[in-house]
Order: sequence, then structure tokens, then C-alpha cells
Amino acid sequence: MVQNPPRPQSSFPTTAPTAYPVFYRTYSRQNEAGERESWQQVCDRTLKGLQEVGHLTEAEVALLREMQEALKALPSGRWLWVGGTDWVRQPENFSGAYNCTSTNVVDWDSFGLMMDLAMQGCGTGAILEPKYISQLPAICNRLEVTVVGEIGQTPREARQEHTTVTLTGQTCQIKVGDSRQGWVKSYQTLLELASNPHLGGLVQVTIDIRDVRPTGERLKGFGGVANPVKLPHLYHRCAALLNAAVGRQLTSVECCLLIDEAAVVVVAGNVRRSAGMRQGASEDEAFAQAKQNLWQQDAQGNWRIDPKRDALRMANHTRVFHRKPSLEECINAVRSQFYSGEGAIQWAGEAIARANADLLTTPHLKQAFLRAYENQQGEAFLRQLLPAMDQRELAHRLGRYGLNPCGEIIGADFHCNLAEIHLNQIDPADTATQEKAFKAGALSVAALLNHRFVVERYQYSRAIDPIVGVSFTGLFDFFVHAFGVPWLEWWAAGRPDTPQGRQFKNQEAAFLQRWRQIVHETVWQYCDRHGLKRPNRCTTVQPSGTKSLLTGASPGWHPPKAQRFIRRITFRKGDPVAMACYDYGYNVIPSQSDKDETGKLLDDPFDPRCTEWLVEIPVAVSWADLAGADTIDVSQFSALAQFDFYMQVQQHYTTHNTSATIELREAEVEPLATAIYTAIQQDQGYISAALLARFDAHETFPRLPFEPISKERYEQEIAAVARRKRVNDFHEALSRYRQPLWEAGPAGCDSDQCLMS
Repeated sequence: MVQNPPRPQSSFPTTAPTAYPVFYRTYSRQNEAGERESWQQVCDRTLKGLQEVGHLTEAEVALLREMQEALKALPSGRWLWVGGTDWVRQPENFSGAYNCTSTNVVDWDSFGLMMDLAMQGCGTGAILEPKYISQLPAICNRLEVTVVGEIGQTPREARQEHTTVTLTGQTCQIKVGDSRQGWVKSYQTLLELASNPHLGGLVQVTIDIRDVRPTGERLKGFGGVANPVKLPHLYHRCAALLNAAVGRQLTSVECCLLIDEAAVVVVAGNVRRSAGMRQGASEDEAFAQAKQNLWQQDAQGNWRIDPKRDALRMANHTRVFHRKPSLEECINAVRSQFYSGEGAIQWAGEAIARANADLLTTPHLKQAFLRAYENQQGEAFLRQLLPAMDQRELAHRLGRYGLNPCGEIIGADFHCNLAEIHLNQIDPADTATQEKAFKAGALSVAALLNHRFVVERYQYSRAIDPIVGVSFTGLFDFFVHAFGVPWLEWWAAGRPDTPQGRQFKNQEAAFLQRWRQIVHETVWQYCDRHGLKRPNRCTTVQPSGTKSLLTGASPGWHPPKAQRFIRRITFRKGDPVAMACYDYGYNVIPSQSDKDETGKLLDDPFDPRCTEWLVEIPVAVSWADLAGADTIDVSQFSALAQFDFYMQVQQHYTTHNTSATIELREAEVEPLATAIYTAIQQDQGYISAALLARFDAHETFPRLPFEPISKERYEQEIAAVARRKRVNDFHEALSRYRQPLWEAGPAGCDSDQCLMS
């Protein structure tokens, strides 16, 4: 029997003041008595769950425990929420353990599946190219929808769990069941009614919602509380979309809207940020322009959003290129992203090549495939390599360019589970701990490969193309500690190709390649021992919004916003975790959305007009006090320097895709576009990256999520927190407030970068 090492004190690092608020808001579950889990209890629950599903040895569990309790290697955010619960042991709920998914939209089931996935906390990707959505049936019936009853009207003991549909002639009665599956069936039934050729062109639809549980009632098993406030609107909005398409098939934009209207219901009340990716064809101009001018300003300067397209905010949009884009197309795409945040380019050839690494086993074979793919000969090339494969497998292999919402996973009809290594918690000289952390991350994701999904298309993809993702966060912090201020100075100079620069890049690459090798060897050895098919790609970098706050890491590979800053975290007014923050000494202010009758921002968080709170937390990166670091302004790092570092990670660590949000100024549009064009043309490994306009004037806006501050201001804020503190133990502070948690775990895909868009 392997003895477990001594268990460390279960607490978060002092360098991560955001940890307690984020942990209790996002990852700590409540029991029936209203008590919240400690970090130690979350570790115990999730490790037990991994041991069960992964058939892990005692030595493997000991390694996972050591790394997780020390916050060096963490399982996925979704697993931190549901891992080890009875809920996730049910096969119909397996998807709730996964960060992200992608689905080819070929039938009405696709829409229902994505709503079901979103309700389980998964991020949802959807490919909406003509070759897929052309398989959808045409809309042939107009729907006249009437919603009856009031949510919560039926007593709990008398509620119907499953949705029932009664169709009589051209009249349909839908009674919505009080369950996730009940909501999904009611939504999908509308789509099916609109395309049923036997209903004569008009259907009278009555939707009874009185069995749906009311706002605030607990969700047993999954956790959190119900919030169905947007559900009644879903049916009318979907009917309007479908009615506008009578006599034809849906367009890609209409498909987006139908998916996103369901997403609005899931994230109602801002309980969870949306997590969606929609991929359209590069030549689909309507798709490319779908979110242009979504926000509009009147002559008085007031902003409004187009109500018919409001739901499009629920997802990112990416244009898929099956040929290499021209320089002009790259420039136009980067300019579009600068002004609207949309229009990202994805080069599908590189994604498909990476996703077929088991066939394209040498650089020569990969290069030959990329040439063949651009010449529309990719199918023949793969067929030649594996003559015995059937048509379904061939189509799957050529379709492995689906993206999850933040773009770090590639595949087709996939589920992916992501672990995360917190490099800011590991000494660059401690290679032994680095190895243990990446091994632990690899084991935590490999364990879930034992799941068998009840949905056939997802299980087929799991069987033929199992994938996992081991990510990291705090890479920038790690390299500052490894290379010191000279590395920061090289960044400030734009990461130039100098002798010193080449030395830095060789050292970066050595770390990245070693970690990648550890991950793949660990996953493959685990799969071989358990008789599982080996994944052909196992490494990625997710954007790491919420989990990075548990250790104060700079998210993913990205540089931090500043050495010191005020981090503002949004809560509902009176939220128990926010109240604990208040007692713990953190400042609480009204959010940007709370104004008086003249439009002036409210100052008193307890003002009756206030609805939302911001908790202000002073934060410093782990290297803020390094001698000379304050001479470097990280907010001035160029877009090309960011792109160069991103490509380092993409080439030397990542075998999926690296989630990236590159921040740029207007003068950098053409240089960055040229760099992207060159990377694609020269087959350097680029797949897709998000871009975000960097307007320096934003620093003067009030109450932003990040506010850079000086060292002097930081020290003043820390002293003020100490003066206001009423209690020294956060868990004790929280125990005073036992209202139900609204959050149901983290979003499947989340990024701090989204807060700035």
C-alpha cells in the first residue's frame, strides 16, 4: 500500500486575494444545511470521483492529491463543480463534467443537444457551414404560439417531470416538464413542428409552463438554483425566427439565433456568462456581417442593441477558410476584429492536419497533406494513407476543425475535458515538481476517457477520436521567474530576433517541449494499461479566467494587465459571498449598470436602487516586487510581441490550438494581419486567434474589471482592506450567510479577456 504524503494546510496562497471569493462563488457546493465546502472537501470529493471513473491506483491518487491540494495541478472547472457527485455518475449527465463540446448542425437534434449541453454547464461549439445546415429540413409551417400558466404555479409534489406533446390536427399542446430534458424537448418540438410537412402550413401551439419550478428553488444534484425568467420568451422568439423562414431552409445566421435564444434562457439573470462558438463558411458574407453594428448609438449618444440580434452576444463567430486566405482577406479580418471583435479567421487545413497526427506522423507527410488539402485533394490523401477506413471515419477525419467556445480544442462532434497546471506555483528550477504537475494533469483528464456517452454521435467521436486537453496558466509569470527582468525588457522591445532573443526562445521552447512530452507519455501509458484508444493530441492552452484567480496567475499564456491592479468581481446585490467579502475588508461598490435618475453612477451599494455589486480586490502579480520590474509597462507590449509568444506556445507545446486574445492598437492592424498571413502561408502552425482592440482611453472609464494602479496606491488599498476587516477567516465570514448559491459552477469555457470586450 502506497502511503499518502503529509497533507498540506488547505488554504489559498496569500498572493491570490481573489481566491476565496472566486472559490466560494464558483466551485464550492452547498449541502442541505446551507454549508459550503472547504477547498479540502472539494479536493476529497473530486479525487474520489476521479479514482472511481478512472480506476486509478493509490499511487496515482496520491500524486493527484499532492498536486491539487498544493494548487499546482487542477482538474477541469466543471469537474471541480460536479466531480464525485451522484449527479455526474448518471450516464445522461456525463457531459456536465466537460468544459467544452462541438456539434455539427445537421438536424433538429443538434439544436436540442446544444441546449441540453449548455444547461449542464458545457461550452457549445456549432459548425454552420452549408454542407451541414443544408441537411436541415425546410420550414413549411407558420407557428402561432400561446404561452399559458405561470412559472411555479403547480405545487412541487404535483409537477410533471417530462414534457408531453399532444398533436391533434393542426393544434399542438406542449406541457413543459420540470427538468432539463423537459425544457429541451419543448424547445426542439417547436423546430420540428415548423418543418413537419403533414401539418398544412399553420400550427396553433399552446405551451403550458405552470409545472416549471420557480426562480430561486434549488436544483438538486446539479446544484445552484432555478432561474427560468427567460423561458416564456424563448417560444415566441423562436417562433418569430422560424416564421420568417417559411418556404425555405434556415440561413446560418438564423441557425445562430435559434441556438443563441436557447443560450439566453440558460444564462438568464447573468448567472453564468455564455460560452459559445459559431463557425461559418469564409464566403458566407451574411454570417461574417451578423454582428456588425450590433450596438448602435443615437444622436444623443445613447447606446442601444438591436433587439432582433441581441442573442448573438451569446457566442463568438469565426469564419472557416478551407483555402489559405489572401493578405487582403487577413487585413480585412483583423480590421473587422479591431472594430467589432468579430471576423476571426480559422485555417481549417492546419486544424485537420493536427487532428490526424496518427496518420500524418512526419513533418513531410503533414506538409504534403496541407498542399493536398488546399488543392481540394485532402480526402484522397487520407484515403491513400488508410485505405481500409469507411466513409464515416473519413468524413469525421476531414471534419475535425470544430472549435470549442474559446478555440483551444479541435475535433468533430467532440467532448473535451481540460486540466490546468498552475505554473506560477512552481519553481522554474524544480523540474521534478514540473513533471509531477503535468503527470497529474494528464491523469485527471485521461480518467474521463472511460465515459461512454448515451448520444450516439458523441460516443462515435469518443471511440474514433478520443481527445483530452492538458493546459497551463501563469506561463508569463513562470518565465519572469525563470529569466528575470532582461526577459521583460526583451518583451518591451518587441521580442526581437537578436542573439539574446534567440537564446530566450530556445529556453522557452525547451520548457514547452518537455512538458508536452510528459503529458503525451502519461496519457498514452494510462490508455495502454486500460485498453483505451490513445488520443493523438493531448495538449492545449485554455484562456483560464476563473481558475487562474485561485492562485493569482496571469491567465493562460497571456501577460497580465499590469503588475498591480484593482480586480473587480461582479455579484448580485446581497450575494452571500459578496457579503463575506465585505466582512473580510474588501470594498464593495455598485456596478456600472446602477445609476440614478440623471444617469450618474450610484455610490452606495446598499442604495435601494442598486441591483448589482462589484467587489474590489487589490492584486499584485507574484513578480511585482522584482527589482527593475516596475520599469516595464506590460500594457505597452506590442501585438507582434504577443503573437510571437503565442506562436511559441502553438509550435512547441500545443497539439490542439492555443486560445489567444491578442490586444492591438489601430496602427497594428496591418502588421499583425501580415504576421498571421505569413504564418498561414508558411505552415507555421497557426489555426485561429481572437483579437481585441486596445483603446488606451479605456483606462479612464469607471469601474472596469481591471484598473492598473501604482505601487503606492496598491499599498494604500491593502492597508485599507486591513482596517475594514471584521473577520480573519473567510469561511467563517461566509458561514453567517446561508442563502442558496445562484451559481451552478463555472462556465464551460471562461476567459478574463471576455470581460474587456
